[in-house]
Amino acid sequence: MSITILNEGNPTTPSGWRAATWDCAIKYQQRDDLALLVSDQPCSAAAIFTTNRVKAAPVRYDQDLMARNGGILQALVVNAGNANACTGSAGAAAALAMAQTSAQALGLALDHVFVMSTGTIGVPMPIERIVAGIEAAAKRLDQAHGFAAAQAIMTTDTRPKHAAVRVALPSGSTVSLGGMAKGAGMIHPNMATLLAVITSDAALSPAVLDAALRQAAELSFNSISIDGDTSTNDTLLVMANGMAGNQPIEQLDSPDGAAFLAGLTTLCQRLAHAVVRDGEGATRFITINVRGAQSYADAKLAAMTIAKSPLVKTALYGADPNWGRVLCAIGYSGAEVDPERVILDFGGMRVLEGGLPLPFDEAAATALLDVPQVLIEADLGLGEAAATVWTCDLTEGYIQINTEYRT
Repeated sequence: MSITILNEGNPTTPSGWRAATWDCAIKYQQRDDLALLVSDQPCSAAAIFTTNRVKAAPVRYDQDLMARNGGILQALVVNAGNANACTGSAGAAAALAMAQTSAQALGLALDHVFVMSTGTIGVPMPIERIVAGIEAAAKRLDQAHGFAAAQAIMTTDTRPKHAAVRVALPSGSTVSLGGMAKGAGMIHPNMATLLAVITSDAALSPAVLDAALRQAAELSFNSISIDGDTSTNDTLLVMANGMAGNQPIEQLDSPDGAAFLAGLTTLCQRLAHAVVRDGEGATRFITINVRGAQSYADAKLAAMTIAKSPLVKTALYGADPNWGRVLCAIGYSGAEVDPERVILDFGGMRVLEGGLPLPFDEAAATALLDVPQVLIEADLGLGEAAATVWTCDLTEGYIQINTEYRT
């Protein structure tokens, strides 16, 4: 098995995928804000949705869709600028209209079209302009438009998020996976306003694809946090059309299944990291490793509590080696902790051991934190379990973006 990362890859990198975009003037001026992504043949599909009980109309539509269509899709339509959330029956009708228009324009079954929306909550959808945009975009589908699709789904993002991987399966075939994501704020696990779409040309069943997606999401999109807020629209979708011609993967724990899962996890992590790096106002990408926990759940809980602490995040913005804030977060995380066994390292420099601070060079520690990529490590000293999460610092830029978001 080998995995090749294609940094300039995108959702149309795998075989049999085309995309198109259109400017529907939903919120933004002089930029495309609608994307179509279409496979040349039906796909196995799986999706994970927000756990927020306030769910946008497209999320509710898609959850019902995936419950009835047997995990088969062939197209996605997504708009940016309007979340179609808290929009009542009119919002539900708009989500359905997006699916119906796409199906008709593409000549597909209605239940093979997935719908996504992202943007401002509580604003009526300009559905007439969106319908017209879908009809226009459907006439210009092309494999070359994958990058444009990643651009069209952006909201407060400062850059498009896209990548692809090529996986050599142990059985001898090669499959590809491509993807795009959007999100810069309202990002926290389960999912995170985050939308992500993964495409593939691998052949595998919807059940195997669903199992792979859930494992990959746990180690990627569910291991990031920007601000601790879980959106109404969060959706992670994967579709695989089988056009690579590999022997269908029937078991995830088979050699080919393990290779596909590794490729999917790699791609999901690259997209998730891109979301964190583009966090609203962020200046630092922060990796938090927690080891020595009694269980993975405890390690993840401690790491994520550090990641979402405003006190930790503001200290790291200022490159302040304030170990007390990190230890405090571990202490209230709910994970099993013995303070006298905790070890903390900032950028490789040990600052605390046995629950007590060590004499360290403050200036040197500050220099280790005053970099674009920061590493925080904690050893709980209680077991063998470990977890890694990723976050960013909290700056004035985040406040400015979110005070002006609706205007």
